[in-house]
Amino acid sequence: MANFKGHALPGSFFLLFGLWWSVKYPLRYLSQKVNKKSHRIYCFQRVDAIEGGIKIIFALIGMLAEQFVPDGPHLYLYSGENRDWVKLMNWQHTTMYLFYGLSGVVDVFTYISQVVPQGLDRLMLSVAVFVEGCLFYYHVLHRPMLDQHIHSLLLIAIFSGACSTMLEVFLRDNIVLEMFRAGVTIIQGTWFWQIGVVLFQPWGGLVWDEKDHSNIMFLTMCFFWHWAAAVAILAINYALAYCCIQRCRRGSGEPYIGLGVRQQKRDISSQAAFLNGSDEE
Repeated sequence: MANFKGHALPGSFFLLFGLWWSVKYPLRYLSQKVNKKSHRIYCFQRVDAIEGGIKIIFALIGMLAEQFVPDGPHLYLYSGENRDWVKLMNWQHTTMYLFYGLSGVVDVFTYISQVVPQGLDRLMLSVAVFVEGCLFYYHVLHRPMLDQHIHSLLLIAIFSGACSTMLEVFLRDNIVLEMFRAGVTIIQGTWFWQIGVVLFQPWGGLVWDEKDHSNIMFLTMCFFWHWAAAVAILAINYALAYCCIQRCRRGSGEPYIGLGVRQQKRDISSQAAFLNGSDEE
């Protein structure tokens, strides 16, 4: 959809997934760092399967919205009467949602079947993000300069996410790569909203001058403000996850992160007392 809603809808999907990942991965990493119990790993795998199902639902919603809005193509790709393509922009968005839906299907099959190779879910997600980037690269060719630039900034986050997700195929459960993916997904979500606001002015106001170079400079700076905000969100959610894990461990009486240093000091002091006692004897 070449309007504000067409950018707000995928932006909301990406933002929700990015925020969820920024909470899920620190919780999983910190909980496994303290206590590697098989049933907890199984619980997180079940969460991955549910996440895949939600991804499929979001993809279906996106495809239906792109196809069956009042001015949509309604599954017509080519018009024989007019001898022209029908709403290719909607078809490009539909293709993007299709690949994210396939990624969700692979997520679910990775959970329910042992036959699926480990890492295939990350590979399919990387392919989906890469397809999104290619579609948007050719999405804005021969468009006004401001339109091209604001979408080209989005490509930075998209292809960064595609590369980091591909690395996750070989570096499974790497918290740094997972948090980076969460960050660039948040940026995708907020920047989709930013594109919709700049190009379509949903709440009115002055129209952006598409030929003013100052607007290009501001939007470039604004993009990295979005990046800084995403980093802040990651840091806050990681800290909250850490505090949550610590409080749960203390309440249950299990060992918690940070005890290692104190325990080591106690062991050293007890060894020293034992040696002193031996010397006195």
